[in-house]
Amino acid sequence: MRVVLFHIGHIPVHSYGLVVALAVLLAMGVALFLAKGTPYHDHIPNLVVYVMFGAIAMARVWHVFFFQWGYYSKHWGEILQVWNGGLSIQGALAGGGLAAVLYARRHRLSFLELADLLAPAVILGQGIGRTACFLNGDAFGSPTGTGFGILYPPGTIAFETYGAVPLWPAEVWEGQWDIVVFALLIMLKFYKWPKGCLFAGYVILYSAGRFMLEYLRGDSPRYALEWTAGQWTSAGAAAAGLAFLLYAAVSLYRVRKEGLKKV
Repeated sequence: MRVVLFHIGHIPVHSYGLVVALAVLLAMGVALFLAKGTPYHDHIPNLVVYVMFGAIAMARVWHVFFFQWGYYSKHWGEILQVWNGGLSIQGALAGGGLAAVLYARRHRLSFLELADLLAPAVILGQGIGRTACFLNGDAFGSPTGTGFGILYPPGTIAFETYGAVPLWPAEVWEGQWDIVVFALLIMLKFYKWPKGCLFAGYVILYSAGRFMLEYLRGDSPRYALEWTAGQWTSAGAAAAGLAFLLYAAVSLYRVRKEGLKKV
């Protein structure tokens, strides 16, 4: 793992930014492929711009207020210094989702259909993005207490926090789980579901994996029930996803019941 991959002259090329940029491009490519032949295809490039602005802004807000408020409450001048690190993937998802909602309303598109279409691309981007966290030495796990684990080198936040002790590969496993979810969503796309259900499935699956892996994290403060901000966010998102699936199931049952009465 390397925070700085190489230099172009005197300009350092950071692994985090490079891998995140690659993740965005690959996710966009998958989204364009999945949207081929649909009315949403031509909207993808413009939508990505909206989503990126919303994601970066909310990712920073989420990190500052939920993960490191104790520090930033005493260093207000650093809150806007995004280039110094400190972005939350869950905040990015919330901000990107809100931007997508606004874009869909402005262009009179079905947000639920759009969300179903983009869900596999989004989770793929998340999976690749976790590699950026690994290379950067952040989103790291807690000490394993055994000989198993990742040894982070000097210069990473993980090393500054725990030193040369093995840590749980929390961010690596989360990235792998994201790829599993991507594969599941691609398979589920072959079946016909009510609008929004595929997106709800993405939310539930990602949130469940994130919730469990948060028990291994060593970089997050803990709140009520000894849960991290990531766990509270995941629990809320999963509950919302389950509620939507229940609503969709009830609605579908009522429609079919009314259809049988008419027959």
